Amino acid sequence: MILMPLSMCRPGMILAKKILSEEGIVLLGERMELTARIIERLKECQINFLYIQDEFTEDIIVPELISEDTMRVAMTEIRSSFRQMMDAPPRKRGVAYPFVGKQLADVMNRVIDDLTSHKESVVMLMNMASIDHYLYQHSLNVCVYTTMLGISHGYSRDKLMMLGMGALLHDVGKTRISLEVLKKPGSLTREEYEEMKRHTLYGHELLANEPNIPPLAALCALQHHERLDGSGYPHGLAGKEIHDFSKWIGVVDSYDAMTTNRIYRNPMLPHQAVEALYAGTGTQYEQSMVQLFRDKVAIYPIGMTVRLQTGEVGVVVDVRASCPHRPIVRVLQDEVGMRLNAPYEIDMSLQLTRMIAGVNDEQPEETAAVGV
Repeated sequence: MILMPLSMCRPGMILAKKILSEEGIVLLGERMELTARIIERLKECQINFLYIQDEFTEDIIVPELISEDTMRVAMTEIRSSFRQMMDAPPRKRGVAYPFVGKQLADVMNRVIDDLTSHKESVVMLMNMASIDHYLYQHSLNVCVYTTMLGISHGYSRDKLMMLGMGALLHDVGKTRISLEVLKKPGSLTREEYEEMKRHTLYGHELLANEPNIPPLAALCALQHHERLDGSGYPHGLAGKEIHDFSKWIGVVDSYDAMTTNRIYRNPMLPHQAVEALYAGTGTQYEQSMVQLFRDKVAIYPIGMTVRLQTGEVGVVVDVRASCPHRPIVRVLQDEVGMRLNAPYEIDMSLQLTRMIAGVNDEQPEETAAVGV
């Protein structure tokens, strides 16, 4: 299969990977033939990439960090819990309220179990072909990426539960932001931006009194936009004043925001987002954390089309955990664009003079603002 920008997809192409709804329900199955109407509908749903069948890449399989069943359960519980918080009236003394901690703890146990069985894997972009509510999918993405980093860092299961829960709920305060501000397609006014920043305070308020929610999860909701140099919010904390869990989540939150389609901008590609994170090391993020993230993330995901500095075009067929930024590429076209009758593979971790010059024939984004 090939990971192809929707802008390059044409009627008659065949889906190689299913498209899911926000609840994890299959909307378009594997081997579905694309039509002009389907492509137009996917554009309306802001899907940017599809996995497409290709005779020269039929053997390529994109690994999943968490199972489809875990994905479905997680999205259902996140959606239910966030909407419950969104609709909940102000809490009063002496009144019993339903709590969400138990269900989300079950989700975290599933996620940790799935990830520990793939601890040597690298992080691929999640759900590039899904129709979703941004807040729900973003929350799960950040949870999975952050928990994977926690496993690599060597945290115990108890700490992984706290870190993962903090990541899962880091943006829950956005359930208190008006949809007019949350989904505004243009730039926010100063007043709107200040209101958006309050999601950190709202999140802390929502989680601080929740049974089965670790206090550290509430702290992560409060601190995940704090930055090393004190330039973050809501309290302008710096350095060691920020909890390490909040720092991990801050790195991953920024990455996922940059690589996800938003109403106000197109997504960055993974390698562009990692470069942006590196530009912020020492001021925005801990260098050691960004370094570990780079060592665990596939900046050229399996299935992605790449152009080498020689002009040859190929598809990423595998990514080694020991060197995820130097993938194995199957060359399909020569330097003048002619399709090869006998494609061959290059292990870029061994052929260090080979360089990737571009991805999907698209120019790099000049900039992309990190989400609030």
